Amino acid sequence: MSSPSRPKSPHGVAQKKDDKEESFWDKIGTLGRKKKIKEVQEVQEEGKNAIDSPGNPMAPSLPPEEYALEENEERSMVEPKSMEDIKLKALIAVLVDWINDELAEHRMIVQNVDEDLYDGQVLQKLLEKLTGQKLDVPEVTQSEENQKQKLRTVLAYANRVLGLGRTSPARWSVESIHSKTLVSILHLLVSLARQFRAPIRLPENVVVNVVVVTKKDGVLSHRIVAEEITSTYDDLGVRCERDAFDTLFDHAPDKLQVVKKSLVTFVNKQLNKIHLEVTDLDTQFHDGVFLTLLMGMLEGYFVPLHEFFLTPKDFDQKVHNVAFAFELMQDSGLPKPKARPEDIVNLDLKSTLRVLYNLFTKYKHVN
Repeated sequence: MSSPSRPKSPHGVAQKKDDKEESFWDKIGTLGRKKKIKEVQEVQEEGKNAIDSPGNPMAPSLPPEEYALEENEERSMVEPKSMEDIKLKALIAVLVDWINDELAEHRMIVQNVDEDLYDGQVLQKLLEKLTGQKLDVPEVTQSEENQKQKLRTVLAYANRVLGLGRTSPARWSVESIHSKTLVSILHLLVSLARQFRAPIRLPENVVVNVVVVTKKDGVLSHRIVAEEITSTYDDLGVRCERDAFDTLFDHAPDKLQVVKKSLVTFVNKQLNKIHLEVTDLDTQFHDGVFLTLLMGMLEGYFVPLHEFFLTPKDFDQKVHNVAFAFELMQDSGLPKPKARPEDIVNLDLKSTLRVLYNLFTKYKHVN
């Protein structure tokens, strides 16, 4: 059915003239609202031209609305082609499965790392599970301001656990996580997985192209940065050479029990003198107290109580204790342990056994 014809305007010619005049005035910017619209359109067009320029063979196809930036503002996102990378997809899948396994008791299910982690709720529960420490943050936050405040607290704790000081160049921030920047979220999760010896195999050498767009003097410019998310690791995400303990764990669990029994006898020979006893190597050295006292007994001196925490209350105090014990070992002439203090605190049994075995090798004849 044809639509009824509209009556012709008696001012048809004048209307065309007005159109021309409006375009002219828009162009020179004397009409405030239309000028603003025009500026946005021009900025969007500049962004599209900069990104689609034929001079760049890797130019990504990105929506211009992603780049409505303020002056001197910078924004980044993963190049769309990189999102199809098999290794990146595998890494995301492994991390999602790991988080869901850790948080199964909370009945929290993560499906999308950038959409589900930005407000700090999942990260809070994950850190609490990994460290065994309760964070003093509200359980539910609705407003953007409250979400960022919670996220700030959660990330500050994560940075401490990861050994990052205030001046350390972290690859994530409150703004980048809350704005759902995938690369920042992946860097954080990979760091946590490695720190806590997650029982997963991280896909190696995952590299993604990141498009970074900057607005300066009203002009958008962009660059593409190759961002390394993972490198080459062993099965638990740490570079190291295999040793006898790897072989025991993998191929001779019966002999491993014999080694553990021998080490228990060795440490108790010293600790029994001060009425302490070890029954479980897997857990009783993780806070650094027995390790510190053991060093004092082996070297024949009293360790001043003000040098360590006799009853450590949190992760940081436990790390301090183990690091202090490591210092005592080095003072006694032993090489610096290959394990990190955090490894012992995180109940990494191989690391604990390696440290104790080094002590056994040097002090086995001490009465």
